[in-house]
Amino acid sequence: MTDAVAHTAITAPTLHVDAGGTRFAYRDLGPRGGVPLVLLHHFTAVIDDWDPRVIDGIATERRVLIFDNRGVGGTPGKVPTTVQAMADDGVAFLRALGVEQVDLLGFSLGGFIAQAIATKEPQLVRRFILPEPAPPASRASDS
Repeated sequence: MTDAVAHTAITAPTLHVDAGGTRFAYRDLGPRGGVPLVLLHHFTAVIDDWDPRVIDGIATERRVLIFDNRGVGGTPGKVPTTVQAMADDGVAFLRALGVEQVDLLGFSLGGFIAQAIATKEPQLVRRFILPEPAPPASRASDS
């Protein structure tokens, strides 16, 4: 794996990992060790939409993982139609990287996904941060 410590949000290479039949595009920054922070973005956002000043600031002290959801940006496929399917993709992505526990920061739709991941895989999530909180979706199709 690339030495992510030497990179910034602008210079970090886009990496790929195969998970659940999807080739996810992602970036991995910051020091190894400890619990990584996984950033989950809003609908149609890509890894380049995160503010580099935020990413670089966090990555000075901890590992940060950002990835494109299925069907968005550098990750091919069809965009899932439910939050649960997006959460399943997130879990598959993290398992493919061999990550055992994470903190999640979910922004907008990413907040829904963070809540779904924490509900489905509570042992995977140590903490989650919802800077734009919204209750979990209540539609039967999202369950």
